[in-house]
Amino acid sequence: MKYAIQGAAAALAVISAGQAMAQSTVTVYGLLDEGIVHTTNADAAGHSITKMPSLTGSFPSRIGFRGTEDLGGGLQAVFTLEAGLLLDTGGLSQGNRLFGRQASLGLKGDFGTLTIGRQVNMTFMATLKSDVLGPNLFSISSIDPYIPNARSDNAIGYYGSFNNVVAGATYSTGRDNSSAGGPGATNCGGEVAGNAKACRQVTGLLGYETPSYGLNVAYDIMYGNTGAANGLTSSNNSDKRVMLNGYVKAGEAKIGGGVMDRSTHAATGLTESDLYYLGVSYPLTPVVTLDTQLAHRDQKNSANDVTMLVGRLTYYFSKRTAVYAALGRMKNGGTAAVSLDAGGTVGAGKTQNGLLTGLRHTF
Repeated sequence: MKYAIQGAAAALAVISAGQAMAQSTVTVYGLLDEGIVHTTNADAAGHSITKMPSLTGSFPSRIGFRGTEDLGGGLQAVFTLEAGLLLDTGGLSQGNRLFGRQASLGLKGDFGTLTIGRQVNMTFMATLKSDVLGPNLFSISSIDPYIPNARSDNAIGYYGSFNNVVAGATYSTGRDNSSAGGPGATNCGGEVAGNAKACRQVTGLLGYETPSYGLNVAYDIMYGNTGAANGLTSSNNSDKRVMLNGYVKAGEAKIGGGVMDRSTHAATGLTESDLYYLGVSYPLTPVVTLDTQLAHRDQKNSANDVTMLVGRLTYYFSKRTAVYAALGRMKNGGTAAVSLDAGGTVGAGKTQNGLLTGLRHTF
């Protein structure tokens, strides 16, 4: 009995030591951002509107939990749970999901990071460094709302960086399980027996990045199924985006731009477009930054082109707190009705001007 007790004590000591070595951390973080926006020509009659936006101000609001556990040998277990918040109502974004921005678990090592779950895909990653406005209320996100909402349900993801070369990919067996409103909810859950292509999505990225310059190419194709949004009502329907993005530092200024070729094979037929954007970010003082961006969508075989021009000033009270103001103009050609403010409204064929001001805090 004496030796049995001693053996058990030794085993417990070994287990305890192993647990002490496998250190884990959990970080709670978030961003709160809200403002007031005024836009002209918000309807066919030409009325203006003043409102508090739901989707975003300068960045979408969120709260998140990020964790790591050291497994030894350079290997870590990682997870992310991130909820999108609507500060105007206190609700949840991304189709009213609890963790609509991200809900993933994975392994990280010298090989890169491998994740499973709901996660951002490579279209989201591709524009992070080249889009100087990011998911601002006035930005290329207004022209293509998918860009800041490029996430995939039921996805396997990979991302790695090797001597300035970056590579990533995602594969989703059912890209979007939400049927609620909003640009991130397209009702295509997939995972249907007998139809392996239903709601599948594949994205990929390859690039070269340094502190001074960078360039990447990205590919994104999603398939539809019965009941899916945006005309993708069959697994034979698809929406494909191919992107080329880049950035370069010129003194204190950062210049970023890109082009996205999009082709949509929907139930109503084939539509094609090219989206071009070019922007400059420049620190006027240590606490004031000016961001400007020009964007144009060329709608093929149509007069429904759109052109956008935006300028934004940001004043930093601290590293965590800032105020901002933005002026923008969206010109709609033909019968196009792309609003300047993401998620807003505009009369068909009308030019819309807007003013946005807001406050942002990170924690």
